[in-house]
Amino acid sequence: MNLLETTLTRIVPPDDAWRTKARQRLDQLIMPHWALGRLMDLALDLAGMTRSMNPPVARKTIITMAGDHGVAAEGVSKYPQEVTAQMIHGFVSGMAGISALARLAGARVVVVDMGVAADLASLTKAGKVVDKKIARGTANIAAGPAMSRENAIRSLEAGIEVVDDLAASTDVFGTGDMGIANTTPSTAVVAALTGLPVADLTGRGTGIDDGQLARKIVVVEKALALNRPDPRDALDVLAKVGGYEIGGIAGAVLGAAARQKPIVVDGFISTAGALLAHALCPAAGRYIIAAHRSAEPGHRAMHARLGAEPLLDLGLRLGEGTGAALAMNLVDAAQRILTEVATFEEAHVSKAEA
Repeated sequence: MNLLETTLTRIVPPDDAWRTKARQRLDQLIMPHWALGRLMDLALDLAGMTRSMNPPVARKTIITMAGDHGVAAEGVSKYPQEVTAQMIHGFVSGMAGISALARLAGARVVVVDMGVAADLASLTKAGKVVDKKIARGTANIAAGPAMSRENAIRSLEAGIEVVDDLAASTDVFGTGDMGIANTTPSTAVVAALTGLPVADLTGRGTGIDDGQLARKIVVVEKALALNRPDPRDALDVLAKVGGYEIGGIAGAVLGAAARQKPIVVDGFISTAGALLAHALCPAAGRYIIAAHRSAEPGHRAMHARLGAEPLLDLGLRLGEGTGAALAMNLVDAAQRILTEVATFEEAHVSKAEA
């Protein structure tokens, strides 16, 4: 078996017995029943994922996958393609949005070159960027498939490899992305998997105007009609209309699930990767913590497909892993509720009257 097949066989759902233990404790905390709402739901999830009443969450790693897209030639983004590589320099110098928010969360950021259309050899040699480059960007999905099926598998396995390399020093993973025009293939992925109308799923990405938005809808519809991705085959969807960084994110989700570690999934592009991972192995979806609902209209449909309710709704649309970094603070909070708040019996507090 190849790495992808081996990883899929290792994924099992979170342990309901540990969730039951956690619920029994949370039911008895010195507060009105379930008074901290979805933080307590998250505490249950953490116990089940990690098989522990003291879920390890201290060591956090956000994996920011980067790749370029041939569909950028269709004018679907406000920015030129060279911005992808320029932003990576911002990440590794600690100046970007993800850099600031990761510091706040106490998380390290690992940048991975999955398919950037630029030479990043100096950064990879310096150990600042992980080199998993498959090609210098995908092909234009408006003119043919994004990549071969073989390269789709390579992208998934690259994401698994990154998680495997970081697993010994990471308790909680987060996902992020960088790639000019990558909301376009992400929209194509969710449209292919759900069958929902492209116009209902397509957003403004980097802030495109009405004319560009109309153009983007046409481009996604053309890509789907031309490539005919099979919604029953996640690998076909990734190969036909996806991206290398999207495949890398999907692989990271699978790798984290195989190691029974939570993974905080960022915004629209990251959730496209999570959708593909879920399609390949539904049990992997139960290790996902949905960080936030972005400004992209298709994000709500993605979460519905995953059966996930995002922790935050702040109108974010940056990507990079910024929403995942913010949500990691809530992961810490949920763990502390489970481990640090006393029960009525421990605190000698009278319970509410029946």
